[in-house]
Amino acid sequence: MKLRVVWLGKTRDPHLAHLVKDFAARIEHSLPIEIAELKDVKTGDGERRLQDEASRILRAIDASDRVILLDASGPMWSSSGLADFLGKHMNEEQRRLTFVIGGFGGTAESVRKRADRKWSLSPLTFTHDMTRVLVLEQLYRALAILNNHPYSK
Repeated sequence: MKLRVVWLGKTRDPHLAHLVKDFAARIEHSLPIEIAELKDVKTGDGERRLQDEASRILRAIDASDRVILLDASGPMWSSSGLADFLGKHMNEEQRRLTFVIGGFGGTAESVRKRADRKWSLSPLTFTHDMTRVLVLEQLYRALAILNNHPYSK
């Protein structure tokens, strides 16, 4: 199984970019991971921007991918719940597991429809740079739980 995380734009904060690289490298010890940084949409606003972002996101997703969309309306998982989900997927599925972080204005309905599941990190609002770090940290933590690694304690 492979993991993939898709997001729009580069991680601008150098400290958070370092954490993104660090957690991706840690995950790589357990599973292959790819981070797809899609070109950020610079023009348009509102619905047009959402549609442009959706087009980029949907082109980056394979038809066979199992897609988890980061979305405030989705259910929240505990770390052990995420580990259970990840472990079950690893044991029962060959499809690549792709996590999608949309743009600052949310995601278009076409992306929401493509998602197999939604996941909310918290009722709090985070910057996109911080969200990237949190998603990767939680994926690493889930793998640590599955592998009985002391990081998860």
